[in-house]
Amino acid sequence: MNKPWLDRYPEGVPAEIDLSEYDSILDMYDEAVEKYTDRPAYINFDKKLSFDEWNRLSRDFAAYLQSLGLQKGDRIALMMPNILQYPVAIMGALRAGLVVVNTNPLYTGRELKHQLNDSGARAIVVIENFASVLEKVIDDVPVEHVITTRVGDLLGFPKGILINLALKYIKKAVPSFSLPGAIGFGEALREGSRHQLHQVELSLDDLAFLQYTGGTTGVAKGAMLTHRNIVANTLQSKAWIGSADLGKDVEWVVSALPLYHIFALTANCFAFMSMGGVNVLITNPRDEQGFVKELKKIPFTFFPGVNTLFNMLLHTPGFADLDFSTLKAALGGGMAVQRAVAEKWQEVTGSRLIEAYGLTETSPAACINPMDIEEFNGCIGLPISSTEGAIMDDDGNLLAQGEVGELVLRGPQVMKGYWQRPEETAKVITEDGWLRTGDVAMMTEEGFFKIVDRKKDMILVSGFNVFPNEIEDVVAHHPKVQEVAVIGVPDSKSTEAVKMFVVPKDSSLTEEELRAYCKNELTGYKRPRHIEFRDELPKSNVGKILRRELRDESIKADS
Repeated sequence: MNKPWLDRYPEGVPAEIDLSEYDSILDMYDEAVEKYTDRPAYINFDKKLSFDEWNRLSRDFAAYLQSLGLQKGDRIALMMPNILQYPVAIMGALRAGLVVVNTNPLYTGRELKHQLNDSGARAIVVIENFASVLEKVIDDVPVEHVITTRVGDLLGFPKGILINLALKYIKKAVPSFSLPGAIGFGEALREGSRHQLHQVELSLDDLAFLQYTGGTTGVAKGAMLTHRNIVANTLQSKAWIGSADLGKDVEWVVSALPLYHIFALTANCFAFMSMGGVNVLITNPRDEQGFVKELKKIPFTFFPGVNTLFNMLLHTPGFADLDFSTLKAALGGGMAVQRAVAEKWQEVTGSRLIEAYGLTETSPAACINPMDIEEFNGCIGLPISSTEGAIMDDDGNLLAQGEVGELVLRGPQVMKGYWQRPEETAKVITEDGWLRTGDVAMMTEEGFFKIVDRKKDMILVSGFNVFPNEIEDVVAHHPKVQEVAVIGVPDSKSTEAVKMFVVPKDSSLTEEELRAYCKNELTGYKRPRHIEFRDELPKSNVGKILRRELRDESIKADS
């Protein structure tokens, strides 16, 4: 097929990546450990974990898991925020031949029960702050082995102990729980150090992660990500990042997105691991002042995040006063980057906010803007190495450049399918390997892809298609608006009407002022019929605005 994007690739980015160098994620890990032995791999609360220490601890954890009788292919759930135990547990599980089930620690009992039952997880590592949630469902799930941990368990004496005591007794952040038979993470490491680690033969076709997705659109499904998927996406990301001279020096990577999220898992944990990067784990990015305080301590060079995270920082006192001289790039994914945020980011930091695009089903990177672009272009970028992108109509026909349809993707990073859901898999992966993303998009003459909106979020107003992203992007430029979200609500006259939720930056903002602004910027059928002011908008744990929740609230309010 025609690949116009290749002509716009930055210098040094290959059209294809070579997967023959590695047989599994472990090969990449072993190479990094050997090459960067004494270099810090992770930092959390000022505690440094070197590649060598990471290797030793993950070996001990892997040996412990094997001593429990866990076999290759068994699933283990990891339910923690960004703490040092997370990368240790991830690599320990993979070294033991297990499949990692990344689990949001903020899950409700219902959500946790579904994921543990659906995945068939035999073991779980859970932070004590949320162990009471596990207690509620433990009798109704297949989990046989529970390992509990605390924020400070690997931070050393006395800091780790003091943090654990403060969280439990001062901040009251650790509800009481009872999980008979559970073992502490430290005890598991000590026990594992007394056992031999038996090498597990792994191939690129073996399953590495069950990454759950789709919870906001129905029952959460486990995307089956193989070692091939993760290795491919790591190599693809490295090739693209390397075009901006990243990786030639020691990179200090801000890890504010949780490692249980696919973006941080691949970009932070694996791509920068393979480049010897130092991942600075931010355990609680919602503590805005604490976040800025941590950023003051490090010469950060790379900053992956989502639009709401960047927007939050831009509105946090003290952020604009940081030293941005070492910052080479910020990469926005997970949701659309708004032009207003990108332009403000460049103004404040002097560094570009590069928009990228991916899905859990693509491990996640699929399209990234060139690292050499001079300004925000409103596109999600070019298909990365070994990746094909196209626009397809509802009948499965590929459309020409400039036409609007569904974005489809094909490449080695595309998931194997949904865990135990062949019918759901068949809905999104065509017989010739195209992944149907559910995003409405178009391709420019140069091969850049531009998202128009999600199919499910499209609003039908009197026969006209209205895309929330467009309205949100326009309103976000208003100087008195901090955040905005748009949904469609039922309307007897026009099928649907546009409803807008706004978090003001300035308390003087009025509905009349917003309506006048929209009248000047938007054609009639795109203007919000309903406007509601909010103190905050519902978001996922990585900061993605949840339009589904806003729709559900509106339906309940009208019923």
